[in-house]
Amino acid sequence: MEKLERRITLKKMIASIAGFAGIGLVAKAEPDNTPEKEVFNIVQDQDIPLFSGSTKLGNMVFVAGKGAHFDGDIKAHTDHVLKELEKELIKAGSSMEKVLKVNVYLHDLNDYKGMNEVYKGRFGKKPPVRTTVATYGGVPGDSLVEMDCIAYI
Repeated sequence: MEKLERRITLKKMIASIAGFAGIGLVAKAEPDNTPEKEVFNIVQDQDIPLFSGSTKLGNMVFVAGKGAHFDGDIKAHTDHVLKELEKELIKAGSSMEKVLKVNVYLHDLNDYKGMNEVYKGRFGKKPPVRTTVATYGGVPGDSLVEMDCIAYI
């Protein structure tokens, strides 16, 4: 009788292990439902993709740094940069009001006040969090300011 009980217990253990292994195989066989990222305005270098103007994954949008590459003061550059961010957000299905995070890179920290004068109110009544830094060596392309952001859709 004792032998019979051991056999039954052993069979149950083997069946359980086989069941877990089978479930594991079924789980691995399921298709990958991870959403694929979308990219917009790809910048290329010698026909090789370098970076995208914006990337969208699920309900999140990441907008690359935008600068102002023309002669002008900090206010003109800030206005231009904010308009460029807004264009990218709209293309991706978002808006300035849905921005969660902004990074501001200034060529000169003395432009902080002028940048803020143009920046304020551009993101609605619930502004995003923001980091502002002055870059060592300036912003690429002789822009006085560059900004990037993260938003939702």
